[in-house]
Amino acid sequence: MSAVLKDQPQFGRMAATDLDEVLAIEGAVYTHPWTRGNFVDSLNAGYHCSTYRIGPELAGYFILIVAVGESHLLNLSVAARWHRQGIGSALLREAMRLARQEGAKRVFLEVRPSNAPGIALYERFGFAQITRRRAYYPAHGGREDALVFTRDL
Repeated sequence: MSAVLKDQPQFGRMAATDLDEVLAIEGAVYTHPWTRGNFVDSLNAGYHCSTYRIGPELAGYFILIVAVGESHLLNLSVAARWHRQGIGSALLREAMRLARQEGAKRVFLEVRPSNAPGIALYERFGFAQITRRRAYYPAHGGREDALVFTRDL
């Protein structure tokens, strides 16, 4: 009898060597993706930049900043082939765990109104919309608002 071992999901610290994979996901899932410079700046600033791998494959990542008792989830992305498989939930749980560990009492994030799956994920985790930022995101043919969500930790 032989056992089939499945690749175990694993969180890791994002490094510069991950950025080609990160940018491939970013470019595939967003119409206006973050640039390499945005990620390099986040790494250099010491933000929580985390990857989530299933075996050798990068399934998703997040960028989180924690300061003065609050946290801000700047980016949470899941590779298209891993959508609807619980990766977003795993990433969000880990981001909230890190924020609590660093002493944050609340987490904030922005999401596009057109991102229905993202909104549904955040609402499932108890996030509530507190405001709308007009013309926050670049969009085809203009700008798109951002919905600002928050949740106590």
